[in-house]
Amino acid sequence: MDGGLVQDPSVVMTKQTDIFEKCFKFTAADDLRRAGVYPFFRVIESAQDPEVILNGRKMIMVGSNNYLGLTNHPKVKEAAVEAVKKYGTGCAGSRFLNGTLDIHVELERKLARFMRKEAALVFSTGFQVNLGVISAVVGKDDVVIIDKMDHASIVDGCRLSYGEVKRFKHNDMADLDRVLSENGRGKLVVVDGVFSMEGDIINLPEVVRIAKDHGARIMVDDAHGIGVLGKGGRGTAEHFGLEAEVDLIMGTYSKSLASIGGFIAGDEDVIDYIRHFGRALIFSASPTPASVASVSAALDIIESEPERIEMLWKNTRKMLKGFKELGFAVGPSETPIIPIIVGADETAFKMAMLLQEEGVFANVAVSPAVPPGKALIRTSYMATHTDTHLDTVLEAFGKVGKALGLI
Repeated sequence: MDGGLVQDPSVVMTKQTDIFEKCFKFTAADDLRRAGVYPFFRVIESAQDPEVILNGRKMIMVGSNNYLGLTNHPKVKEAAVEAVKKYGTGCAGSRFLNGTLDIHVELERKLARFMRKEAALVFSTGFQVNLGVISAVVGKDDVVIIDKMDHASIVDGCRLSYGEVKRFKHNDMADLDRVLSENGRGKLVVVDGVFSMEGDIINLPEVVRIAKDHGARIMVDDAHGIGVLGKGGRGTAEHFGLEAEVDLIMGTYSKSLASIGGFIAGDEDVIDYIRHFGRALIFSASPTPASVASVSAALDIIESEPERIEMLWKNTRKMLKGFKELGFAVGPSETPIIPIIVGADETAFKMAMLLQEEGVFANVAVSPAVPPGKALIRTSYMATHTDTHLDTVLEAFGKVGKALGLI
């Protein structure tokens, strides 16, 4: 008894947990900063060209997804400027209500024609496309089947759906067949066309064959395929001659299309359903006028200047050959995304900073972006890189690779 108050024995005092405690305990980034090998959030002071300015110093950029070199193209920039002059800087609402401009509709028609589909629908980011489409289409009685190396936006779209999620081994068609055989419900197979870290291409002919055998629909995330694969730059489906066999094709603007945003293309009825049930579309502000106009101009350039794709592949072949001759492991890459597999995270961090000292900007990928123990330097190439740029990059990689004992 204390002060006339008796403590109720049924009340058990428990220590309260601060939800921010995990934030205060997170030290990995600071550890890397102190060691001088923190490779993230580096500040670029110029356009995403083959050469960029970092800390006032000119660098060769081999970490950009600007595959066709259009982000600084005069026609693309001029289209953005004119759109801002006419429509302002934003739409102040969602597509569902007041945020649909005539240029949104025009771009959707243009994308549908370009992708050889009945209809298309534009979103504010590529990430939102996968969130909105998968969660709208896959219901509680359905199952969505994804490659284990699919992009994070696909994984998160699956999480937002009420359906069951099944994974198959990366690009393993026998495992896809096994997973599909186990399910008799409505099925959607979602795969990357080009895998963003590995640089390999999905075995789409087999995906189509197996999916059709099991009555499954197919969606291809072609963020890294559009503008890169196919004679006309229409992506993985065109590359394999399977455009009519793929039900939904997703694309982003932040790679070959020189802007930010994304789209889904497919049958009119399916696109209209997504238009009315895709929460990522309905509850997000619509793409800015500048973004929409930029994409439209980029599409025009892709169709009028096919030599850009040819130059991109010339540079890709040169770098694949060059890295292999140096003795680097590049995995299954067969696209302008060429990973240099180094193994340990620490080695990847050191390598990125040593490359920076040599005047080369390249990206680092560690777990969970790649499997543990498979850290890599992710390089990617543009149509606008010159042989001089590429020779300098190979020389830098050779020097750093030897210094780290990788080659």
